[in-house]
Amino acid sequence: SRTERLAVSRPSDRLGPAGLMQQVLPEELFLGMLCLERKKAERSQKKLLLVLIDATAAFQSLRYREVRGGLVRAVDAARRETDIAGWYQQDGILGTIFTEMGEVDSATVQTVVSKVRDALNSELSSEDLKRVHLSVHVFGGDEKNPDLPPNTAFYPDLDVKGSKRIPLLVKRCLDVILSVAALVFCLPLFLVIAIAVKLGSRGPVFFQQERLGQFRKPFNCLKFRSMYAENDPRIHREFMKDLIAGSYKGKSEEGTGRPIYKMKNDPRITRIGRFLRRTSLDELPQFINVLLGDMSLVGPRPPLAYEYEQYDTWHRRRVLEVKPGITGLWQVKGRSRVPFDDMVRLDIQYARQWSVWLDVTILLRTPRAVFMGDGAY
Repeated sequence: SRTERLAVSRPSDRLGPAGLMQQVLPEELFLGMLCLERKKAERSQKKLLLVLIDATAAFQSLRYREVRGGLVRAVDAARRETDIAGWYQQDGILGTIFTEMGEVDSATVQTVVSKVRDALNSELSSEDLKRVHLSVHVFGGDEKNPDLPPNTAFYPDLDVKGSKRIPLLVKRCLDVILSVAALVFCLPLFLVIAIAVKLGSRGPVFFQQERLGQFRKPFNCLKFRSMYAENDPRIHREFMKDLIAGSYKGKSEEGTGRPIYKMKNDPRITRIGRFLRRTSLDELPQFINVLLGDMSLVGPRPPLAYEYEQYDTWHRRRVLEVKPGITGLWQVKGRSRVPFDDMVRLDIQYARQWSVWLDVTILLRTPRAVFMGDGAY
């Protein structure tokens, strides 16, 4: 396996006194274990504790080997046999994943921090300690709060480097080129829709709504206005709460009997708005969001803040792992035909299997999905 090849190809640090053999994992293997433990915590709804010791500055001294040895001995003394230690950043930042911690509260964190600090004090000199920075990260705490930035320490797999850099550059180039082409080609259609929206009801032509982009970065998502200017958002808030919780069973579509997991007969939508939504023409202005870099052509749909607050821990991956898009796997495979959890699974599948070719495939399948209007309301 890949793990076994890494362990063989790159020797681990050996810790502790003679006869006590522990391992400090190399960077790639440790980060892989961190991602695995994070996914376990997502499913189990348990908290995860990660302690990072940044010794980059201390390693710049001529006493590098002595500092390094003291650091790994301190980590070994502060952890249990079930805890995982390794290089979060090779020969720079040493990390420890404290597993099976139960309830991680402030007292638990303080106990772990005190134990690590005591171990560092016994192994490093006072001068070396001044160059060492200790940080503690708790996964499963307040990540649901959209007002707080996400803790990216638990998502090293999202770091853009190596083999991902060039494909992501190609993805961005496709976004820019195709968005410019779409805006130029659709300019006459923009004018027609703008006139129809303006004549259909009072209010602005465009509708701006704050959505959450990758890593919960807020941005103004653009659409042609499909609702009356003054409406009550509580209707949609309650609907999304039930949909995300799984308590909304879905209404059956007339003629087919198939379930629909989307609001039908929304009283807030105008007559022209129903047509725009049915044909997805209301989303054409989002090509501007793509040019601005807030969105991509392909990716999960960006959620509202109050939707994100209702997410389970594993749902958050659809927001963190990839930039939101105009179209995606959900649009071409299920749309409003699938329950919320299945939609999230499609988004996560896209993030896990992403490639430029997958984007091209989804883009080629999107016109048919729009033309057929299956699941659009």
